[in-house]
Amino acid sequence: MSKLKILTIVGARPQIIKAAAISRAIDDHFSEQVEEYILHTGQHYDNNMSAVFFEQLGIPKPDFQLDHIATRHALQTGLMMEGIEKVLQENQFDMVIVYGDTNSTLAGTLAASKLNIPVAHVEAGLRSYDMDMPEEQNRIVSDHLSSLLFAPTQTAMDNLKHEGLTDSPAVFKNYYQRRAVLSGDVMYDNSMYFAQIAEQDSMIFHELDLERENFILATIHRPSNTDNENNLREILKALLSIAATEKTPIVFPVHPRTRKMIECQLPADVRNELYNSAYIKIIEPASFFDIIMLEKYAKLVITDSGGVQKEAYFYQTPSVIVREQTEWVEIVESGAAVLAKPECESILKSYSEIVNRQVEFKPFFGDGHAAEKIVNEIINYLS
Repeated sequence: MSKLKILTIVGARPQIIKAAAISRAIDDHFSEQVEEYILHTGQHYDNNMSAVFFEQLGIPKPDFQLDHIATRHALQTGLMMEGIEKVLQENQFDMVIVYGDTNSTLAGTLAASKLNIPVAHVEAGLRSYDMDMPEEQNRIVSDHLSSLLFAPTQTAMDNLKHEGLTDSPAVFKNYYQRRAVLSGDVMYDNSMYFAQIAEQDSMIFHELDLERENFILATIHRPSNTDNENNLREILKALLSIAATEKTPIVFPVHPRTRKMIECQLPADVRNELYNSAYIKIIEPASFFDIIMLEKYAKLVITDSGGVQKEAYFYQTPSVIVREQTEWVEIVESGAAVLAKPECESILKSYSEIVNRQVEFKPFFGDGHAAEKIVNEIINYLS
């Protein structure tokens, strides 16, 4: 039997990391059955947030690279769809794999679906139930158009069931029916695999003069937080207050959009207070291995990132999630994280709640072999 040709579509840093687990599983266990090609949409164009990651994670350079594209949602998605469609029409793929909930995910799903190419959605079933979030819109549409749904947790599987997707009458081209699988989380696979490498390769503690378990990691990048001047000011006010009160370093890798909004939106006195703080260490977006070490050895994480809150949980680090909802509800329900509104008072209250709490970190995210299960399911499905 000829090899199955699979196209993996990525565009943002977390997707590249997730794709690493699938690529590794194919190379290690399924190389005689599957031939993988990678398309990068160009959604994240910063070298530290994209190209470097391919190198660090041992993923081959993309076989297809789209041009850097617009930032407005509709235009960005449309341009990506056009580029993806061209690649799909010029090549014959048996399946497209999309990851998570970005505009790249939506564009890949729509373009493949229009051409009747089966789609596998890795990280299916996540729901925040906040329809203002572009990510929520993207993940719902992608789930409903995908042939294979890989749920990372039982909660995600339950969400698919509630929407009728685990027992769906939908029939795709060649009479394929939708299938939902509780696969476990590929990011848990990666966290276990790369943690040992990061311990040897990362020099972040030396570079920043940090003591392990005696600092806080903060990451803020969500548009609802960065693009709203009041929200951004309140979040930074909370970070400054915690740093000054606790006299604890806060490592703040600044996303390009966050840096732009700090410069464009905030008055000079606020910027000066942030930049001149004795305890807030502002750095460029951290490398994959550096962020692993920061997540693993922080005493606390303050974040609005779905990926960072989850990875912190993998490394048994509690977190304050600067969002009103999260798709990773297990983390909050277990007591390992507290939600906070983008308001200084709310963040400080959540920080006080979590900082001294005793937390049990339960195994919600699988056994570290999700990627192997996913590839095996794809082979069985297409066969």
